[in-house]
Amino acid sequence: MSPAMKVAMIALWASLFASALAVVWSRHETRTLFVELQSLHADRDALEIEWGQLKLEQSAWATHGRVEQTARGSLRMVIPRPNEVRIVTP
Repeated sequence: MSPAMKVAMIALWASLFASALAVVWSRHETRTLFVELQSLHADRDALEIEWGQLKLEQSAWATHGRVEQTARGSLRMVIPRPNEVRIVTP
């Protein structure tokens, strides 16, 4: 075997080894990123559930009965009598 062939064989083996290492690293990185993606999906799902619960709570607090109850109890508001109402015309 000529010296040029030996150098070419060594170069081919080195490139084969480097390629194998690149494949292993790439697979590892892909799996790591996939695990992170799954974790982020789980976080997103949990946040969507919490958002739904908060919207439900907000709608419960904003019902007309609840607002009126708070206005009468905490703020001591009452509906004005007809003689207390003034209509202003422009």
